[in-house]
Amino acid sequence: MLVGVVGPSGAGKDTLMAGARAALAGDPRFRFVRRCITRPAAAGGEDHEALTEAAFAARQAAGGFALSWRAHGLRYGIPADIAGDLAAGRVVVANLSRTVLEEAAARLPLRVLEITAPVAVLAARLAARGRESVADIAARLAREAPLPSGLPVTRVVNDGTPEAGIAAVLDALRSA
Repeated sequence: MLVGVVGPSGAGKDTLMAGARAALAGDPRFRFVRRCITRPAAAGGEDHEALTEAAFAARQAAGGFALSWRAHGLRYGIPADIAGDLAAGRVVVANLSRTVLEEAAARLPLRVLEITAPVAVLAARLAARGRESVADIAARLAREAPLPSGLPVTRVVNDGTPEAGIAAVLDALRSA
């Protein structure tokens, strides 16, 4: 099964997924996917395979992605080799965009793991990053991005300690 991880900026997705990845390291039932992104590796954020626009387009044309999408001026791809993991019965965990969930559900066995937090917590975390103005943070928080209806969703509200959030994610993954 593909577990598509989604949630708003500031929800702590990267922190919780890093903790879950570490806790499940060596467990062959799970694969945490490294996304391909048209962003330089040195740009920070998640560990990803950095591709140029041309390299991304070539890989996509060659069928190298199980899923791909464009967001925030970048292109994102989930490697096609997850098909082998899914066929072997593994739980494949990938950070996805809400915009690709319907396509994913139509083509793959999908469960959504939504990681979120109360608006006040999101605002505080985004402000602590120092990358956006107060107005930009307010605009980001005002955006609504509902999940497509009919998908199986497990929701983790990450408003406590990282350890509590990681434990909730591990419970969700182990039950997938």
